[in-house]
Amino acid sequence: MNIPIWTGTSTFAAGQTPFGFYDNNLDFKTDADKVADFCARRLGYPLADVELQSGSFYTAFEDAVTTYGNELYAYKVRENYLSLEGADNTIIPNDKIISPNFASLVRISNQYGEEAGVGGNVTYHKGTLDLVCNQQDYDMKAWAQASASIASNDSIEIKRIFYEAPPAITRYFDPYAGTGTGMIDMMDSFGWGSYSPAINFLMMPINYDLQTLQAIEFNDTIRRSNYSFELVNNQLRLFPIPNGSVSKLYFEYIKNSDRNNPYESGTGKITNVGNVPFENPNYNEINSIGRQWIFEYSLAIAKEILGYIRGKYSTIPIPDADVTLNQGDLISAATAEKNALVERLRAYFDETSRKSLMERRKDEGAYLRDEFNNVPYTIFIG
Repeated sequence: MNIPIWTGTSTFAAGQTPFGFYDNNLDFKTDADKVADFCARRLGYPLADVELQSGSFYTAFEDAVTTYGNELYAYKVRENYLSLEGADNTIIPNDKIISPNFASLVRISNQYGEEAGVGGNVTYHKGTLDLVCNQQDYDMKAWAQASASIASNDSIEIKRIFYEAPPAITRYFDPYAGTGTGMIDMMDSFGWGSYSPAINFLMMPINYDLQTLQAIEFNDTIRRSNYSFELVNNQLRLFPIPNGSVSKLYFEYIKNSDRNNPYESGTGKITNVGNVPFENPNYNEINSIGRQWIFEYSLAIAKEILGYIRGKYSTIPIPDADVTLNQGDLISAATAEKNALVERLRAYFDETSRKSLMERRKDEGAYLRDEFNNVPYTIFIG
């Protein structure tokens, strides 16, 4: 039986790894043969035969570097995904600093803005309703479908019913108007000359103006409107029953198909953790801590490969006997070592997560405060 045995030397060249991810990386080329020698010696060479060739060690080395990169970038995605979602997926983030942002919060706040009518991406449409004398009830969905504003399977939500009226600011009354020398000229310089001038705009707090304008708008709702109304499920009921004195009613509405559509175009954007455009790591930029992990993981993979090879030849005949190989022990040990290394790496990344660092800074701050409390104050003698 002719089983290839490690010769003790190797010379790495491009094309000797399965994928060639790092074959042109200078540091990878330099370390490839060192990793082969390291793994062979940890597996018993030269005191014991190692049934591996240089290509097996190079495969283990490439696999270890790729696994390290996968764990590193999976951690970065997990730590920063809320900031990455929606970003340009053509920019390679390997060497980029990912700054936290409020993109996800803005998307959520847009939903609140849409409901309140103060923001968001849903269009508020305006409509007019022709009132019919002595008709109190109106089906607003039927109005929308009859006016071709919506599709037959869509619906609307009335957000506001109102009469077109001049802004409340144009009816703002200031009892102190005209007081103060040169006040009107000063107000003109701010562009407020057409409104009620004087000291309220300059001296009173802004909440005074807000309350005054709200009072004017509320007064319009109660006193100036010819109608009050009740709106339930897009069924509008007017009070009192229209008598023909007003022919139109104005309102704002949104289409539920616009508001209930949670999707936006994801073309050219990061839409899930699977299309964050991280590439394989640059081996030159991995520090000694990372490389030591890679060397140990390469050894575990080499041990696993050796176990599978020896499993193919479970026994080797010798004169008057057979030698049983230790393939089961090798594979079990390799699996345990790989799992332990991955867990150690993940724990290391978790210790440097944003949350962990902030908690550590909080603890350090509390410790320093306790220490400073024990320092006596300086006594000054005057």
